[in-house]
Amino acid sequence: IYPMSSRMSENQPGSVISINGAGASTIATDLPRKSSSAESPPELRILCFDLTFYNRTTQFLLSCAGVFILYILYGYLQELIFTVEGFKPYGWFLTLVQFGYYIGFGLVERRLESYRASGTSFWNIEPAPRCIPMKTYLVLAALTLGTMGLSNSSLGYLNYPTQVIFKCCKLIPVLVGSILIQGKRYGPLDFAAAGCMCIGLAWFTLADSQMTPNFNLLGVAMISGALLCDAAIGNVQEKAMREHKAPSSEVVFYSYGLGFVYLFVIMLVTGNFFSGFAFCLEHPKETFGYGFLFSLSGYLGIQFVLALVRSSGAPIAATVTTARKAVTIAFSFLLFSKPFTVQYLWSGLVVVLGIYLNVYSKKNKLTFADIRQRLKKASTKLARSPSRKFLIEV
Repeated sequence: IYPMSSRMSENQPGSVISINGAGASTIATDLPRKSSSAESPPELRILCFDLTFYNRTTQFLLSCAGVFILYILYGYLQELIFTVEGFKPYGWFLTLVQFGYYIGFGLVERRLESYRASGTSFWNIEPAPRCIPMKTYLVLAALTLGTMGLSNSSLGYLNYPTQVIFKCCKLIPVLVGSILIQGKRYGPLDFAAAGCMCIGLAWFTLADSQMTPNFNLLGVAMISGALLCDAAIGNVQEKAMREHKAPSSEVVFYSYGLGFVYLFVIMLVTGNFFSGFAFCLEHPKETFGYGFLFSLSGYLGIQFVLALVRSSGAPIAATVTTARKAVTIAFSFLLFSKPFTVQYLWSGLVVVLGIYLNVYSKKNKLTFADIRQRLKKASTKLARSPSRKFLIEV
C-alpha cells in the first residue's frame, strides 16, 4: 500500500500482504483466523476502531473510502513536496524524515496493541517481545531503505504518473523473485500479465521520454531498483512471517527503525544530512509539515488496505488499489501542470489489462498442463470432424 506495497499468496493463515501503492515499502501480516464459533465474526480493527460487528458492505465501503482518501492525499503531498524549488536533490532526506515519523507511529501502534491485550496504563505498558530474529530485520531494513529511498528520489527525475505506472508493474520482479527465492511455480496467466505490464510500461516510458523535457534515465533506474527491493522484501517477509508469526506493527517498527539508523549514518558520512537539514530549516512548512501529513496518510493507508484484505479478500483489494492508482494519476494531471499525450492512456490500459489478468489468475488456476490438455482435446475433435477427414482424403 506506500508504505507498503500489494501482494499476497493464497488465503491461508500466515500469508503475507505487501502493499505497494503509495510510496515504496512493504508490510507483512497474518490473515484473520477463522472465528471459533459461527456467532463470532473474525476481528477487524483499524488502529483503535473496531469494525468487527459492522456488516460486510459497510466494512468494504469504509475500507475503500479510507484507501482512496488517504492514498490520494499521500500522492498529492509527495508530488507537492517535490515542487518546492530546489528540493529535488533531497529525496533521501525526505526518506529519513518519513522513517522517523514511521518509527513514532509504529511505537504508538505497538503500545495500543499491548494496551488492548492487557488493559493496563497506556504509558506504563511494555510492548510485546520481538518475534522475528534481528538478522532478518537487518536485511529487511536495508531492502526497505532501498525501496522507499529510491522511490522518493526518483521523483526528482520522473513524472509522478510514470512512477505510479512503474509501481503498478511490481508483479514482474515479484514473479522473478519468488521463482528464484522460494521456488514457486506460476501459470500462463501470470506470465501473460507480466508480459502486458512490460509492454505497457515500455510504451508509457517511451511516451514520457518524448513529452517530458527533463526526462532522465536515472529516474527509471531508481524506480526499477525500488521495485526490485520491494519484490525481495515481499519474499523475505513471507518466509519470516510463516516461521515466526509476527504482527505487522513489529515489522514496521523494526524495519523502519533500523532503516533510519542505516540512512542517518550514510548521510552523516557523505555530508548530505547537513545540507538537507539546512534546506528543510529554510522551508519547514513544506518539508517537515507536509512530510508529517505525507507520512501519516501513508501509514494510515496501510491499515485500511489491510482491513480491506481481511474483510473482502486479496483480489478485491488489488482491484481497489489499482483503481486508486488510476484516480491518483488523473488527479496528478489535473492538479499539477504537465504535458499529456493519448499514448499515456493506451499504455496505461495495457498495464491495467495485465493487472486484471493477474487478479483473474488468483481465482482461476490455469496451468501449462491444462493448456496442453485442452489443445490435445481440440486437435482430437478436429481430426474426427467430417470436414477434416475430407481434407485429409483430398
